Amino acid sequence: MTTSDYPTCECMCKRKVLGTMGMIAALAGTALSADSGPWRLNEAFSLPDWFQLSGSTRVRYETLDGQFRSAYEGGDQQLAFRTLLEGRVQFENWGLVGEFQDSRQELADEGSPIGTSMVNTTELLQAYIQLKAEDLLQEGSRTELRLGRQTMDAGSRRLIARNRFRNTLNAFDGAVLYWKAKSGPDLQLFYLQPVVRRPSESPDLLDNEGLEDRSYDDFTFWGVHAGWKDFIRDKNQFETYLYVLDESDEGDLATKDRELYTPGLRFYRKPAKDAWDYDVELVVQFGEQRSSKSASDVSDLDHWAQFAHLEFGYTGDTAWSPRLALLFDYASGDEDPDDDESNRFDTLFGARRFEHGPTGIYGSFARSNIVSPGISLKLKPSAKVQTQFAYRAYWLASDTDAWTTSGLRDSSGETDRFVGQQVEARLKWDILPGNLSADMGLAYLFAGPFIHDAPNASGQGDSTYAYTSLSFKF
Repeated sequence: MTTSDYPTCECMCKRKVLGTMGMIAALAGTALSADSGPWRLNEAFSLPDWFQLSGSTRVRYETLDGQFRSAYEGGDQQLAFRTLLEGRVQFENWGLVGEFQDSRQELADEGSPIGTSMVNTTELLQAYIQLKAEDLLQEGSRTELRLGRQTMDAGSRRLIARNRFRNTLNAFDGAVLYWKAKSGPDLQLFYLQPVVRRPSESPDLLDNEGLEDRSYDDFTFWGVHAGWKDFIRDKNQFETYLYVLDESDEGDLATKDRELYTPGLRFYRKPAKDAWDYDVELVVQFGEQRSSKSASDVSDLDHWAQFAHLEFGYTGDTAWSPRLALLFDYASGDEDPDDDESNRFDTLFGARRFEHGPTGIYGSFARSNIVSPGISLKLKPSAKVQTQFAYRAYWLASDTDAWTTSGLRDSSGETDRFVGQQVEARLKWDILPGNLSADMGLAYLFAGPFIHDAPNASGQGDSTYAYTSLSFKF
């Protein structure tokens, strides 16, 4: 929608905003009156030690001026609400975990790029049994098995992540086994069915309609992830993994019939004061998939793609603990739209906000068909305040493939592949540590030749995105 089309907040929207803000204010007031430490539901209700109840609520306002997507025009805005509530029964060797998610939006309309990354109303996010064991296979080791619906992080979170900035979270049905040696490697094995968020139609999402999410027998995700601390030398870490995604059409589920194998290596050293750090991740991806989800598309394409992330940083042992980092990302794109191959890297279930800018109604870049150098500066002015400034330039890895997040494409490859430059500023403030926090950010995309000149461009140009959010944990 255009900026001039922004709707005024009607009564229902006002009530939701005021209700959420009122709840956050009330909880913050309760936290302020606490004698010491963050306010928690367990202490407030004097719950037994074996039962834990916790959660969070967040409201975020986003605005976008100038649209870079091919199918949209003008600006946009959105109010995003997310509430999580988790109950946990925990004994020595076993436990039960249940978590509900309620993610909604207001202010979006038919001209908004709305999807299931924004809306998932009153849904069971996690429900699993947890089994624990000590000294399995090795003295001092710890083992944990989770069976049921669950969220998951793995490694760098670039390929598998429990989302943080995004308004909805990825969930999976199945089994995950964690094994960690007392000193040495740790192992993560999983066999899962990704949970498909529903509904997915724009009118239903605009109305915050609810429909039970579900998984499918013919949509599976399995693999292994292993890591070693103090690899070769002290504080250096190494990870290796193999992820396998296998899907086919089933009932109401239309797919690209992906069968993708994704092995990778990662070498890294965590940031520390007065020290250099690095993060190098190298990934290849192979298998088969089709070019679309259409039932009439029955041609299997050979898939071969690559991804690389390089990051080198230094953290000063001075006031504000400055960390300056140089970044580089490469994710392959499809080399020829008319051959029998697929070369566009698939980022699977990863998160991208921490490296490629805010998502929400913005989400300008993903790890597909990009070449992107950049620089980042992080500062900590105080124990409660963190800031980040980042600059990145973006080119298409393949000039015949699409800029995936925008839909712009020149299959002839004649348009200059330089997409543009993105600058970003972010501030995070722990107003009441452990309870109340604020997160504010601004991103500006300077349009390059590809945005202006792609054959299906229709007046796209520079884009300005800003957001502010308030969160309360309890």
